[in-house]
Amino acid sequence: MTIELLQGDITRVKTDAIVNCTTIKLVIGGGALDMAIHRAAGPGLMEACQRIIGEKKNIAIGECVITDAYKLPCKKVIHTAGPVYMGGSWNEAEHLAGCYRSALVAADEAHCESIAFPNLCTGAHTYPKQSAAVIALDTVRKMLPTLTALKRVVFVCLEEENYRIYNQLLSAET
Repeated sequence: MTIELLQGDITRVKTDAIVNCTTIKLVIGGGALDMAIHRAAGPGLMEACQRIIGEKKNIAIGECVITDAYKLPCKKVIHTAGPVYMGGSWNEAEHLAGCYRSALVAADEAHCESIAFPNLCTGAHTYPKQSAAVIALDTVRKMLPTLTALKRVVFVCLEEENYRIYNQLLSAET
């Protein structure tokens, strides 16, 4: 299993799956990332999300659902409902870790060999970037031994600040 770091646009990354941070109703509005993924995927993605919500009504914070990727270069989009950061006293860290765990399990069960994560919840959900990166890396590392299909995890940072944080955390390990 490899963990990689890229700076760029997750909608252009060639992995089997990418992760989208969304709302519990899977409507466009989870933030700029959510809008960018829907724009790049085309209307089929929203139609798929609407079908899922028609059946489930909503998804819990930390839970995810998986759809096809439509016009994106990946095969699947894993939509996870991330927590809004409210100071840390509402179990936000566990919910954020749950987003990563559930996405990894969904990708593995879908036989994806690679998955790309954005900086979940650090935009519209206002999670502190350093803390979010630590949770992301720790959760992925803990999950690695339980995964069978996944061989590659890519963290994709659009902004320089997030890229620098992840790079420092990954460099400190080697």
